Amino acid sequence: MRIRPASIADLPRCQDIERAAGECFRPIGMSEIAEDEPLSLDELAGFQRSGLAWVAVDDDGQPVAYLIAEPVDDALHIEQVSVHPKWARHGIGRRLIEHAAEHAAAEGIAALTLTTFTEVAWNAPYYARCGFEPIPDASLTPGLRKIRDQEAAHGLDRWPRTCMRRTL
Repeated sequence: MRIRPASIADLPRCQDIERAAGECFRPIGMSEIAEDEPLSLDELAGFQRSGLAWVAVDDDGQPVAYLIAEPVDDALHIEQVSVHPKWARHGIGRRLIEHAAEHAAAEGIAALTLTTFTEVAWNAPYYARCGFEPIPDASLTPGLRKIRDQEAAHGLDRWPRTCMRRTL
């Protein structure tokens, strides 16, 4: 499995991966998440242009997973990491996270952050195994607080969520 920067041509496939990965939420009573549309091609292109979008590709060079990130306060914030369900449980998500961590460290960034559902096995418990720790609400940076407010406005707080940080 090779990780490379996402190209503009990869972005529709990233949307497809996000839709497929979202279906995993339907059986656990989170149909709204499954039905939520991925970021638009324009939004994804912004991450791609910034150099903070990566894809994991199969032997044919086709994306099977992706990660997008952005600088938020003193960290590189993982906006989204998604693995197509056919490729789940092969360590691809972890490899993408490690790739983002290596990029951040090379840029002198001291941490990765993300927001996630606390009670979904492949969310907060998974990220804890990847070295992330919950950030108490009282310790959220202004940028993370803004992200959480946007998520709440989008209805994601219907289920318990948390911010997490991994020091590099």
